[in-house]
Amino acid sequence: MTQILNRNSRVHTHAATIVGLGGVLLLAACASTPAEPTVALKAAEQAIATADRTRVADAASPELSEAREKLTAAHTAVQDKQMVVGERLALESRVDAELASANIEAAKSRAVNDEIVSSTDTLRLEMQRNSGVKP
Repeated sequence: MTQILNRNSRVHTHAATIVGLGGVLLLAACASTPAEPTVALKAAEQAIATADRTRVADAASPELSEAREKLTAAHTAVQDKQMVVGERLALESRVDAELASANIEAAKSRAVNDEIVSSTDTLRLEMQRNSGVKP
């Protein structure tokens, strides 16, 4: 009977040791540095490149400049092993670059719309003049 109790005691001791080691490993895994935010950094770089291709540098430079500054800060944070900060800055950089692209596209659309309105007004005046109706 004593042997059975000793054996059960050893099994419980080994089980407790294994559970304890598992807990320590789990805590160590949670406390480790997060992975490098390469996807967020690449997305920000791509958004800036897209903004550059749409000639945003001329019309929406404040947003694009902000995007470039945040991307540089993101790279610095990653080098300093501040992965969470680096990822946040990379995401903000991408959003700023996309905002710059959207602003230039909106400006282009407004210019086209203004041209269409002007052309329509001119056409309307020509039609009235040719039909003899006073404007």
